[in-house]
Amino acid sequence: MGKVTGFLEIDRQEPKYQPASDRVRHFKEFTIPLSDIDVEKQAARCMDCGIPYCHTGCPVNNQIPDWNDLVYNEDWEEAARNLHSTNNFPEFTGRVCPAPCEEACTLNLEDSSVAIKTVEQAIADKAWANGWIKPEVAAEKTGKKVAIVGSGPAGLAAAQQLARVGHEVHVYEREPKAGGLLRYGIPDFKMEKHPIDRRVAQIEAEGVTFHYGVNVGVTTSLQSLIDSHDAVLLAGGSEHPRDPGIPGMELAGVHYAMPYLVQQNRIVGDENINGEVRISAEAKHVVVVGGGDTASDCVGTAFRQGAIQVSQLDIRQRPPEREDKLMVWPYWPTKMRTSSSQAEGADRQFAAATLEFVGENGHLTGVKCARVDEKRRPLAGTEFIIKADLVFVAIGFAHPMHDGMLTDAGIALDKRGNVKASTDDYKTSLDKVWSAGDMRHGQSLVVWAIREGRQAARSIDEALMGATTLPR
Repeated sequence: MGKVTGFLEIDRQEPKYQPASDRVRHFKEFTIPLSDIDVEKQAARCMDCGIPYCHTGCPVNNQIPDWNDLVYNEDWEEAARNLHSTNNFPEFTGRVCPAPCEEACTLNLEDSSVAIKTVEQAIADKAWANGWIKPEVAAEKTGKKVAIVGSGPAGLAAAQQLARVGHEVHVYEREPKAGGLLRYGIPDFKMEKHPIDRRVAQIEAEGVTFHYGVNVGVTTSLQSLIDSHDAVLLAGGSEHPRDPGIPGMELAGVHYAMPYLVQQNRIVGDENINGEVRISAEAKHVVVVGGGDTASDCVGTAFRQGAIQVSQLDIRQRPPEREDKLMVWPYWPTKMRTSSSQAEGADRQFAAATLEFVGENGHLTGVKCARVDEKRRPLAGTEFIIKADLVFVAIGFAHPMHDGMLTDAGIALDKRGNVKASTDDYKTSLDKVWSAGDMRHGQSLVVWAIREGRQAARSIDEALMGATTLPR
C-alpha cells in the first residue's frame, strides 16, 4: 500500500504545536496541520506488510491501508468515502483518539509507525472543506420509531445509522446541546465544538429529532419512551466517579475532575453555569490526582486559567521510556508518554500515593503523599506534603449513575455496575431496550463508543425489520 519503498525513504512526521507559552493563553486547538503534500508523503509510508496489524488496534475497523493508498495517489474524495464507511465521525477520532492503530502498525517495530491519526484527521477536514460530506437521507421510511437516550458519540453514531435506513429517530439529551463528553468533558484546546455542531446539523438533515433538556428518569420516565417507541437505546455515559477513599475530601478546594472540566467547557461555550460557584485555578497551586487523560485535561485547563504551579500525582511507577516490542506488539504498551498539557510545565510525581488532603479551617492547604513500592504500598518514612490550594481527583469512573432511570426501570446490571448487555446483540434485560457505549461498556475511548453505537444500531434494525444492511 502507498509507495512500495515509502517507508524506507520518508521519515515519520507529525503536526507541530504552537509553543506552550502561546497556547496556554487560549482554549482553542493549537495543532498546526501538515500540508496536503506532507500528508500524502506520510500516507506513502504505509507499507505492503501482508497482514495489516493496524486493524487489530482499531475498534471501528478502519480500512487504514486502503485510505492511505488513496491519499498517496491524491484521490482524497474516495479516501473520505472509504473512511466514512467504517467511522461516522473521523474528525472526532482524528483529534482525540490515542491511536492504538499506530501502536499496532508494523513500522512501530522500528519506532516509526505510519502517522495514521494525522492522515485520518486530514481526510476528514478536507472532506468538510470541499463539501463532500452531505446528509444521506433514506429513500424510504420504515414506519418504525426509535428513541436514543444520550447524544454522546455512541448515541450520535447509532442515530445516524438508524436514520439512514429509514427509521424515525428521536434523541433525548439532558444537556442543552448534543455531544455528551465530547462537548462537555473534552476541553476545547483538544477539540473545539464546531465539528460537533456541523455533525448534528447533518444528522438533523437526515431526519433525526433532538430533544434537549430531557433528563430521562427525572423529567420523563424510561417506561414512557418504551411505550411510545418501537425500540429504545440507552447510550448515556459512565458518570459515577470512583471513590478515592482519601481523608479530607470534604475540604473546600477539593473537587472531582469532571465537574471542573464541564464547568469550564460551559464557560468557553458561552453557556450559563446556573449560579454554580466558579472553580478557578488562577494564582493557585494545583494538584491533580491521577495519571490518565482526564487528569491531563485538568492540567491543561488549570494552566490556561493561570495556575501558579500544577503537580500531577500518579501512583504507578515511572514507566520505561520505550517498551519491549517483541513482548507487547501489536498491543497497547505501557511506556512513558507526555501529553501536550503535561509538556506545558506540569510537575509529574510517579510512585506517589495520595494519603490525605490537609487543611485549615475547612480549607485545603496541601496534599500528604508517600512513595510506594511496586505493589503500590506506601513506604514508611517517605511521606511528604505538596502545597495545594486546589485539588482535582481524576482516577476514573466506576459505572453509570444508577439513581433515576436505571433504578426506576429495574434494569439488570453487570458485576461492575454497568447496564448488562452483550456485544452479540446489545439487548438489555428489558424488552425493546438496548444499550451501548460507556453505559454498557464502562469508561472507554470515543472510538469504542462509535463502534458500539454502530453495532447496536445494526442489532436494532435487524430486530425491527427481520434483516439489516447495516455493517457490523
